[in-house]
Amino acid sequence: MAIRLSPCSSTSNTFSSSSFSHGSRPRNSYFPTWGSQDYSRGHHGRNFELRSSNLQPLNAVSLQAGVSANPLPKEHVETQVKEESSFSSKSEKAESTLSIVVVGASGELARKKIFPSLFALFYEDCLPKNFTIFGYARSTMTDEELRNMISRGLTCRIDKRKNCNEKMDQFLQRCFYHSGQYSSEDHFSKLDKKLKEKEGGRSSNRLFYLSIPPSIFVDAVRCARRRASSEQGWTRVIVEKPFGRDSKSSVELTRGLKQYLSEDQIFRIDHYLGEELIENLLVLRFSNLVFEPLWSRNYIRNVQVTFSEDIGIEGRGKYFDNYGIIRDIMQNHLLQILALFAMETPVSLDAEDIRNEKVKVLRSMRPLQLEDVVVGQYKGCTEGITSYPAYTDDPNVTKNSLTPTFAAATFFINNARWDGVPFLMIAGKGLHSKRAEVRVQFRHVPGNLYKQKFGTDLDKATNELVLRSQPDEAVYLKINNKVPGLGLRLDCSDLNLLYKSRYPREVPDAYERLLLDAVEGERRLFIRSDELDAAWALFTPLLKELEEKKVMPELYPYGSRGPEGVHYLAAKHNVRWGDLSCDDL
Repeated sequence: MAIRLSPCSSTSNTFSSSSFSHGSRPRNSYFPTWGSQDYSRGHHGRNFELRSSNLQPLNAVSLQAGVSANPLPKEHVETQVKEESSFSSKSEKAESTLSIVVVGASGELARKKIFPSLFALFYEDCLPKNFTIFGYARSTMTDEELRNMISRGLTCRIDKRKNCNEKMDQFLQRCFYHSGQYSSEDHFSKLDKKLKEKEGGRSSNRLFYLSIPPSIFVDAVRCARRRASSEQGWTRVIVEKPFGRDSKSSVELTRGLKQYLSEDQIFRIDHYLGEELIENLLVLRFSNLVFEPLWSRNYIRNVQVTFSEDIGIEGRGKYFDNYGIIRDIMQNHLLQILALFAMETPVSLDAEDIRNEKVKVLRSMRPLQLEDVVVGQYKGCTEGITSYPAYTDDPNVTKNSLTPTFAAATFFINNARWDGVPFLMIAGKGLHSKRAEVRVQFRHVPGNLYKQKFGTDLDKATNELVLRSQPDEAVYLKINNKVPGLGLRLDCSDLNLLYKSRYPREVPDAYERLLLDAVEGERRLFIRSDELDAAWALFTPLLKELEEKKVMPELYPYGSRGPEGVHYLAAKHNVRWGDLSCDDL
């Protein structure tokens, strides 16, 4: 009973006595074993915690009635254990398998993101040798029709290897389809039968990806738990946002899921947490001595977290009009970034240590008030011969809809590190540019000798650290420097790390990283239930007030910088929007 080590990742294991393990699993835990084998990434040492089939240490003395103590010398027992461990390791390598079930396989998310990401992982040898992928949906479809649908979304983007078409064919042969209702235990039983046929009697682990509306999450989980869970290995479930509409609905959803799953089995996915921006935020802060001393109210003037899109809702009117920009982007994507940015140094990079610190930050923030928020909605406009539709022109949106497509909010964190520092968050659609970034503006230099060179606007001399994931991944630091020449003229320049220049290899999609983490049991980039509760506690009072008072969003032209009110909000906290100062990359 062992595991396969691929070039992409190593693996570690924890014994599971039931198909739905309640224990926490280490990173890369593909397959269950008698003991545990720890293979950290980049490290190939083996550490065995040897246990018997009843979980007692193998060199322990059994005191059960009628059973005598083991008379063999300790050295003989240890030798025998090593031999048995080696034998079980070899046998499990041949017998273990992974089954991935994409529930809602005919949907847009599955076609555009999930299946292509799974192929990319297969292409990079990041999936175990024995794996099977099943699509499950209500649509009637054959295996071949599913493969044709998937193939249209697959690309050979990763370093253009010559054998990509061959790898595509191999991947598609691992893909199968089963049609059924999401609330039918009988249909899931038939799915289980098909899974077992493909697993061929091997010890199996199963990963369910729920790419379906939240209203049927609990029904699908109930059916999967009762009729299609793994009998010998682990079973995990990836749940897509939105995780409710407010605190009450979120708690009800969590309660419903936990009727059938433990917290360790629920992987609440926020694809934004799989972006390079998130990974680099932690590395930049905690592995560079130059930044950590500056990471506080003493040196940081404000922090701006921005997500803007230059497109509208693009046919998502029915979904978007029910949730709006605050629930869709701010409450999850941007708030998670803010928490990671502002948290204290965790004890380790272990998932629970990081998530504990994030929760502390969220609980230190005061709930949003209406006076700290600006909401807007894009209206139609014409530029030359091109006309752009208004939000309410979408056929699935009511003409008098008050749903915001833009929101700006100011947060404050009530702790010693961040007291008094405004954290400004902006999210919007139909804006002038596509941008996703964290911008840190530092305080002015006390007694700046060169302030006369900047005139009366000292904001032009503000140092900024920018971490950007869109349109191009980059990290850059804005500094002041002298322009070459006989005179003394200052300029604002960038110390720049542009990913596409420094790292020509294409950056993996966020879904690839998160799917791999789910397979490996790594929870660091997934949201825990208490994080979710703390996040909703910040936004629910605001959302309730907006809806009860029927607050009218400020209209702004499609393709503009957003509503005028956002500038007044910034001025209220003495903040200058960063993208209006020095020219960006």
